[in-house]
Amino acid sequence: MIEVVNPTTEEVIGTVRAGTPGDVDAAVTRAAAAFPAWAATSVDERAAIARRVAEGLAARVDELAATMTAEMGTPLTFATKVQVPNPVGIANGVADALAAGYFDGAEIGNSLVLREPVGVVGAITPWNFPLQQMVAKVVPALAAGNVVVLKPSELAPLTADLLAEVVTAAGVPHGVFSLVHGTGPLVGEALAVHPMVDMVSFTGSTRAGRRVAALAAGTVKRVALELGGKSANVVLDDADLVRAVKIGVANAFMNNGQACSAWTRLLVPADRHDEAVDVAVAAAAKYVPGDPALPTTRIGPAVSAAQRDRVVGYIRRGVEEGARLACGGPDAPSERGFFVAPTVFGGVSADMTIAQEEIFGPVLSVLPYADEDDAVRIANATIYGLGGAVFSADGDRALAVAKRLRTGQVDINGAAFNTSAPFGGYRQSGNGREFGRFGLDEFTEVKSIQR
Repeated sequence: MIEVVNPTTEEVIGTVRAGTPGDVDAAVTRAAAAFPAWAATSVDERAAIARRVAEGLAARVDELAATMTAEMGTPLTFATKVQVPNPVGIANGVADALAAGYFDGAEIGNSLVLREPVGVVGAITPWNFPLQQMVAKVVPALAAGNVVVLKPSELAPLTADLLAEVVTAAGVPHGVFSLVHGTGPLVGEALAVHPMVDMVSFTGSTRAGRRVAALAAGTVKRVALELGGKSANVVLDDADLVRAVKIGVANAFMNNGQACSAWTRLLVPADRHDEAVDVAVAAAAKYVPGDPALPTTRIGPAVSAAQRDRVVGYIRRGVEEGARLACGGPDAPSERGFFVAPTVFGGVSADMTIAQEEIFGPVLSVLPYADEDDAVRIANATIYGLGGAVFSADGDRALAVAKRLRTGQVDINGAAFNTSAPFGGYRQSGNGREFGRFGLDEFTEVKSIQR
């Protein structure tokens, strides 16, 4: 059995059965048998199921939010306003894309070009946005006519059980969707190497993504990877610095700092560096670690003791390498729970470890730059390319800088998240895209018929 631990209380709140490679084989075999009939269902029927999944999630928002708060520590307010609504939007976006004629085909000369399902999809999802990342894989894969075997994170399995109930209630037949709990080395790797799995869609760390890709290469199956990030918030010299820094701190600390696209590097003009650090420290002071089940709490614990220790290790590394600790630090802010003090570093150089590696905790690094070209150079000077931001009083200037950033998404002046726009990264942040019609692309093959 796998025990589910509440990271706030350190108490066991539930258990799920630990799956085995044999369970994976049985689920994949059922899925392969169910594939022909499911692929033959009408687009309208599959779109209707996507809508019903969205409706089912919306009807259970309180239960889903409370479950995520209990098993992985996300603040309840954030869970209610983001962790559940985003998946609802993603599912509806998939249905919208189908309704807009995604599968209509195209005529190119004497060729009819069609999109068809890939087949059996293995979906491996993380713990930080558990519902969102499961929905971002399961719903478009099913809507495209595929069959799915889902392996959720063992740190957030209870949310997966609730999603499975919603998917079943929406009308997905037995075998078309299966859920197998378990660890990555056993269940995840069994999916990646299984000869009857046609595609693996994985979200997680870059290290784990490399492993999945290597295993999947043995059968040349399709692989979609949404991996780590070290996103830069580029504040240009004409921007409202106070507003940009406050929004940046909120983004860096969202979901307890456990977001792959978080803006964990704040790039500011060198002559305003100290001012920016002061603003960031004042903003960070409002993020007092506490019980995430309380509606007033902005920041909760790390998901596990191991994750807490990892983040604390990076904070210590930052101090050792000469970054200025402006607030927070490695000391635990609470005797119970896996809490990390919200931390801001000033005087960070681009070659420091805390400016290069994904920390996945509430740690913000402030980096000074000399001019616009220097800012772009620093922003692009990591192995990652997932998210980012640009702030400027001149929208055209901000857009020009955004186009120079080697990253999959860029928000200008705090623009809203869009669950129908493509989400994914450049370089070692992964390959492929999720959400909307671009998310459907990942789960389809392209066929040309000459006539």
